[in-house]
Amino acid sequence: MAISTKNIPYPARLDLARTPTPLEPLSRLGEKFGVDMHVKRDDLTGADLTGNKVRKLEFLLADALAKGSDTIVTCGAAQSNHARATAIAAARLGLTAHLLLRTRDPGKPPPVEGNILLDRLVGAEIVWLTFKEYGQRGEMLARAAESLRASGKTPYLIPEGGSNALGAWGYVRAVEELVLDLDSLPGGRDRPTTIVHATGSGGTTAGLILGAKLFELNGRVVGINVCNDRDYFLRVVGNICEEAIATYKLDLPFSSDDDIEIVDGYVGAGYGKSSPQELSVIGEVARTEGILLDPVYTGKAFYGMSQELERNPQVFDNRIVFIHTGGIFGLFPMADQIAAIL
Repeated sequence: MAISTKNIPYPARLDLARTPTPLEPLSRLGEKFGVDMHVKRDDLTGADLTGNKVRKLEFLLADALAKGSDTIVTCGAAQSNHARATAIAAARLGLTAHLLLRTRDPGKPPPVEGNILLDRLVGAEIVWLTFKEYGQRGEMLARAAESLRASGKTPYLIPEGGSNALGAWGYVRAVEELVLDLDSLPGGRDRPTTIVHATGSGGTTAGLILGAKLFELNGRVVGINVCNDRDYFLRVVGNICEEAIATYKLDLPFSSDDDIEIVDGYVGAGYGKSSPQELSVIGEVARTEGILLDPVYTGKAFYGMSQELERNPQVFDNRIVFIHTGGIFGLFPMADQIAAIL
């Protein structure tokens, strides 16, 4: 069954991601937990542009080009998937990437491995920030843009994770794909479905919520936060949804309390830090289904989902779609820790 998009005001978009991505069964893990489990393979949006960030960048970089920008300025953690995707996409478009990345000691930056290696390979300029400086990242981005303008550049600012009202359209479009994917399953799109995913900067969650409303998906959107806490994401995701509804004049009811579902309690040791239990789940999923999760986002989220299912197999209803948001390059800097659990 086709979907009518004539009344959906999609902004301009570049064709950067390999989409649609497949929806695949997780039959053995589903049998273990007693549910119908599937994975939306957004780790397959590309080899180098792998992951969820490129969906957002399709809209953000279209806007950057329309505004005549030549330098893309964004920020993230040292091994940021978003920063890596931005740097590669910028190079592909003939633009320069200027990355503000956080680390404990900018005088001793992390090794050139994983995403950092790819950032450097495509010519991104990296500015290292302390954790304290990163706490004022909005101000630091503005300063970087001012300095670039003074040198004759035309910068375009993208927030952490590409998470704003424009970037959220990437996951509105993903829901459009998903509804068509569900048509091939028993019960089709009418059967209740719960979309489970990692929440890190809020944009993917906001886009999924808006997409579920726009395409009248019969189900729930559940984020498992990998940093901060539930109250933080109620505010951040709510702000993105409200901004998108107002900016694009979407005729949608929305309430942060009713529409945002965050399962808290699985941040563990902190953002980008993994426990042996989390890494063991990454290993189990790899051995059982041949799916490679990452330690920062999908590993934590899948661990959290697994823990919730062990307590109550019906906590997410009977049909689950886990969004694999990529991050494979984040495995390599943690090779020693992962090797210890193999």
